[in-house]
Amino acid sequence: MKTYAIGVDMGGTTVKLGLFNVTGDLLDKWEIPTDKRNGGENILPDIADTILKKLDEKNIDKKEVAGVGIDVPGAVLHESVVNRCVNVGWGVKDVGAELQEELGGIRVKVGNDADVAALGEMWKGAGKGHQSIVMVTLGTGVGGGIIINEKIVSGCFGAGGEIGHMCVNPNETIACNCGRKGCLEQYASATGIARLAREYLAGHPEEESVLRKHENPSAKDVFDAYKKGDKAATAIAEQVGDYLGRGLGNVADVVDPEAFVIGGGVSKAGDILIDLIRKYYRQYVFHTSTETKIVLAELGNDAGIYGCVRMLL
Repeated sequence: MKTYAIGVDMGGTTVKLGLFNVTGDLLDKWEIPTDKRNGGENILPDIADTILKKLDEKNIDKKEVAGVGIDVPGAVLHESVVNRCVNVGWGVKDVGAELQEELGGIRVKVGNDADVAALGEMWKGAGKGHQSIVMVTLGTGVGGGIIINEKIVSGCFGAGGEIGHMCVNPNETIACNCGRKGCLEQYASATGIARLAREYLAGHPEEESVLRKHENPSAKDVFDAYKKGDKAATAIAEQVGDYLGRGLGNVADVVDPEAFVIGGGVSKAGDILIDLIRKYYRQYVFHTSTETKIVLAELGNDAGIYGCVRMLL
């Protein structure tokens, strides 16, 4: 009888793992470092080794394991093949087949990290009770995951949900990390918000602001100052809300989800961020979708492992 499942959230620094029962209860979680040496050749053997050790520790037979779900920071084809994970050194790699072999035949299913986090939030987090959600993660970059009728929308080439690289400013002159210009990520990520703050302060030298106490104001600094009514921080935060509202409005015009779930480090700003997004979202979206729910994510760093198990099951 299949009693257990394992979720593996593979990041560029650490690999987070969770042991679940098949009803979705988290029984144990742990992590290991991501070994990126030699093109990441040790990552999958390390993951297999720690999983097999955990099963041995818990006296769980392989036959009791429904499988392993793993997410990766890259595009995924056919729930197995990764089409480049540049931050760990992988090119095209059949992660599903390789990890399954390392695990001695335990079934493996692979997904994109943002897609899988969205699935986790829909299953056990802020999207619970819904069948169609879009998750937006605001961290170092801007990621996205689209779930429609409980299915991940990954697209024909694995790039479905790349919300961060939607163009929201065709007049931008600075290139995004992807090489194009005007991407949402350039304004709504933690690094993007910090850039907006530097540009605003440089362009308004006469304006007093608590942000000037910081050599390089962070996204957190901006929202902390915004909460206190700082004029410069308010202008920057309104810019961020405008870009996010525009971006989410464009997404809603295409997929019309029941809810948007906002996660990532920037989301720690809390309800003030949600209020800003909602304000501008209503200005940009088609009238039938103005009341779409926009909520904060609930699972935090565990969204990936939950989503991996949901994807598997």
